Amino acid sequence: MTDARSARKLGGQFLLFAGVGAIGTAAQYSVLIALVRLARMDAVLASTAGFVMGACVNYMLNYLFTFNSGKRHAETLPKFFTVALLGMGINAAIMAGLVHEAGMHYLLAQIVATGLVLVWNFAGSKLWVFREKYHEHGG
Repeated sequence: MTDARSARKLGGQFLLFAGVGAIGTAAQYSVLIALVRLARMDAVLASTAGFVMGACVNYMLNYLFTFNSGKRHAETLPKFFTVALLGMGINAAIMAGLVHEAGMHYLLAQIVATGLVLVWNFAGSKLWVFREKYHEHGG
């Protein structure tokens, strides 16, 4: 595969990852807003709870669509949630810093955190969770 073709394929896969991730993000933000507004929960804790919901949605969509994985869930699920757990920690740290330290509105802070965690999650998913093993005779 040529470098240009590989780059286009990777770019398309990232866009699909981001697109299905938007569905998981909608689930995360719904939980976040509901817990902050209705339950009066701290924004960092509410974001973390929402992150778990979004991760569950994202796993299935990425398994089925983005990476069209034929791997067993017993192999991919623990890896996915390892990446997601680290992403959740990154998300919580960004939220805590922006909301509690910088005084940023929680929704704006969540948008910043989401963008940064998106890159982490794609890299982890592409390079480890759903990575396909290639044969030497043609890839």
